[in-house]
Amino acid sequence: MAASVGVLQIELLIPGSSSLKDKRSVLRSMKDRMRRNFNVAVAEVDNHDHWQIATIGIVTVSAEAPFCEAQLRKVLEFAETYRDAEVSDYQLEVL
Repeated sequence: MAASVGVLQIELLIPGSSSLKDKRSVLRSMKDRMRRNFNVAVAEVDNHDHWQIATIGIVTVSAEAPFCEAQLRKVLEFAETYRDAEVSDYQLEVL
């Protein structure tokens, strides 16, 4: 049986950010919590030089595709309720 890979890309608005330092602080906290709570890999993948916009990629691997999708939906729900950022768009795919 082949492993399944789930990929979630989230575009975030960070309205309280007035500098790249503010943005990095919000992202660091969010990424650390995602890693700790959901055991996923997380990285900023686009919009590196924008103060109030960030794009992060989240990946998980499992023997079962439904588990990958369920795990990433939990991560998305976490991001949607995160106090310092707003989800403006997302894409979820399981390969």
